[in-house]
Amino acid sequence: MILAGDIGGTKTNLALAAIREGVPHLERARSYPSQSFPSLEAVIAAYRAEEREPIEGACFGVAGPVLGGEARITNLPWHITLEGLRTALGIDRVCLINDLTALAYSVPVLAREDLATLQEGVPDLTGPIGILAPGTGLGQGYLCWDGTRYRPGASEGGHTDFAPADDVQIHLLQYVRRRVGGGHVSWERVLSGPGLHTIYSFLLESGGEQPSWVAERLATSDPSAAISSLALANADPLCSQALDLFVTMMGAQAGNLALTLMATGGVYLGGGIPPRILPKLQDGTFIRAFCDKGRLTPVLRRIPVRVIMNQHAPLIGAASCAQGL
Repeated sequence: MILAGDIGGTKTNLALAAIREGVPHLERARSYPSQSFPSLEAVIAAYRAEEREPIEGACFGVAGPVLGGEARITNLPWHITLEGLRTALGIDRVCLINDLTALAYSVPVLAREDLATLQEGVPDLTGPIGILAPGTGLGQGYLCWDGTRYRPGASEGGHTDFAPADDVQIHLLQYVRRRVGGGHVSWERVLSGPGLHTIYSFLLESGGEQPSWVAERLATSDPSAAISSLALANADPLCSQALDLFVTMMGAQAGNLALTLMATGGVYLGGGIPPRILPKLQDGTFIRAFCDKGRLTPVLRRIPVRVIMNQHAPLIGAASCAQGL
């Protein structure tokens, strides 16, 4: 058995995984509020108090860069070290990786039912694969074939410069620059949960109308979740406009990633947002922006695009990583 972990600033997910025919199968997955614990070791202790089965290895994907066997989680005062985890678990076979690397590890072992296809394309079975994961932030990752298997890697591409594609997006860039004090505007500023709310606020300031009941809904719940929900229900024109612009820019950045990697193996959309807005991703808005690359449009039309629907994909990936230790 392997202990797999998906560690974020809001929640920590842990599960045991049995490896059958080379594929991890999760068992006894549990979720813990990260802020309620002083450390990852404390969460592990709580889980192990309930699940006492001996483990042979462990892997933890964390929301932040992992350098020299150490990591600090964004919005969480945890200092995680590989040696500390080995001591806590009493085993040496432990690894600590970035959460997008964990998600990348899952891609080769996900089942067909774990995925939704936006563009079938012409897949190259050993071609590079790109991963774009908008959620609380914007994660990016990739997989490259080494001649025998895919090897994942993480990226901080979500912090590269936001590149507007039309006049509306140029004004959006100017709006966000004012909000951040005139400094650098990354893709994460607009392609994330907070980014969707930023887009809505920009459109509202640009002359959009906000009914009082929508203002109350946004003030009393997660505004980005409310915006996407109202947009999917066609309940408010400004919310629909915000989600349309969000998905258009997501398609553009996914296309940028595809060209950067020449991702003939496909582009996969992960993170918390894509599964929740799948109907909008399927209406053609995303793929039109994804393929809108001028002379390279025919290349983009050959690249498969899929949405990772399995919410436990990072745990599956972490288990797959530990399997290879």
